[in-house]
Amino acid sequence: MRQRVGEQLGRLEEYGTLLPEVGAAIRAALLAAPLPLQLEAELAEAYRRLAQSTGRSDPDVAVRSSATAEDLPEASFAGQQETFLNVRGIPALLDACRRCYASPFTDRAIDYRRRLGYDQLAVALSVGVQLMVRSDLGSARVAFTLDTETGYPDVVLISAAWGLGETVVGGQVDPDEYLLYKPLLDAGAARVPLLRASVGAKRRKAVDDERGSTRIVDATADERAARVLDETDLDALGRWAVAVERHYGCPIDLEWAKDGRTGALFLVQARPETVQSRRSGAVLRHYRVTGTGERLVDGLAVGQAVGRGPVCALSAPDEIARFPEGAVLVTTITDPDWEPLMKRASAIVTDHGGRTSHAAIVSRELGAPAVIGTGRATRVLTNGQEATVSCAEGEQGHVYAGRVDWEETQTDLGALLRTRTRVILNLADPAAAFRWWQLPADGVGLARTEFVVAHQVRIHPMALVHPERLSPRTGGPSTPSPTAGPTAPSTSSTGSPRELPRSSPPAAPTR
Repeated sequence: MRQRVGEQLGRLEEYGTLLPEVGAAIRAALLAAPLPLQLEAELAEAYRRLAQSTGRSDPDVAVRSSATAEDLPEASFAGQQETFLNVRGIPALLDACRRCYASPFTDRAIDYRRRLGYDQLAVALSVGVQLMVRSDLGSARVAFTLDTETGYPDVVLISAAWGLGETVVGGQVDPDEYLLYKPLLDAGAARVPLLRASVGAKRRKAVDDERGSTRIVDATADERAARVLDETDLDALGRWAVAVERHYGCPIDLEWAKDGRTGALFLVQARPETVQSRRSGAVLRHYRVTGTGERLVDGLAVGQAVGRGPVCALSAPDEIARFPEGAVLVTTITDPDWEPLMKRASAIVTDHGGRTSHAAIVSRELGAPAVIGTGRATRVLTNGQEATVSCAEGEQGHVYAGRVDWEETQTDLGALLRTRTRVILNLADPAAAFRWWQLPADGVGLARTEFVVAHQVRIHPMALVHPERLSPRTGGPSTPSPTAGPTAPSTSSTGSPRELPRSSPPAAPTR
């Protein structure tokens, strides 16, 4: 088999055979080959033991692949190898394992290794079989042990949505986001150090169906309005993230899931964070939009750069032939099949998704500015029109009409002289502290309280002093009541900097 795979790869390198043809031939050969008899017997016996321990005849399991060239400290692309969920029965388990072993030779995986110069035949792959966490009845997604946009290392960023996590990584929903202050987590603070909590739309969720696969359904109105994670969950995930990072000695990207039947919380995968942690802190790059233009759409800013070019709106990745190099890619969502096309884009704009969606993860890896979750980019932006995509103006990204001017400055932080006088920063927008954390400053001397109230708290100070004077939404002044809507003190979705009560988290799960 190794010789047959090598011959196919040789066709690709020596004769310029199309990548899809070579990839399909290799995968077909691997899927047709049976697993070694001893391995089949060991898999069957292990599955029977799992069934016995759970008291179920055919427990549903997740069959997850992990390759040596997928999640490295220096390189990682989302979705390189396959994972199969809701696998039931020994025949289905053996088939899923075969498909995992074939997945290093998907077109995108072969292309990825060629670009990075890896030996195609030197890649090892393991397959892990885990009891399914019924997150389709609960919630799931990821946690990062740094800020994904600025690389600020003292926070844990958690995203969360109802149901299986595939809707978040696929960009189909806008998830909740929670930002925790890591030093207090590490010190075992008595309260949850929540810096920010943002409630996402979460309009849809992925759930299991009767056939053993998944389907997308609408979330209820209560689910859309509610926070996915409570204080106990946040405390547990935050402290686990700190412990995993300490164990591996590098920033970590974690996947978690919560079982809706039992309420148990699990970490199901950990891998190195490979974008911000690889960037050199010696050079600070700053982008600034200097021109003006009509603002067409807004969304979450991924990265801090600016890109521009003609708009090319696509509905599927197989339309790559009509995508010109350097164009602005506009689409609803992306998945791993879009990666060859995304590498050709000067910027990326999507209708749906959050900071941990596939489009956001790959855009960071490529260094391309991306505006994610605009809600309407595919309706507003038209093919061929010139557009400028700016992620250099804070947490919100903007798409401007035309070729708006911008400038980039680079500062060598290592060349800056230390001054005898302490240099401290004055900040208006608190989010700027994350952008400027690498500066050799001695701290913050002034934080503009009125900007903190206006942009973070978003409640009039007198409404907090005298909540009893507020009128309901249905009558009187337009100020909402303290119990109505996301701007009320008790349900603020913007999450003013504060700590929440801490209760005992669930014990870390064992597999």
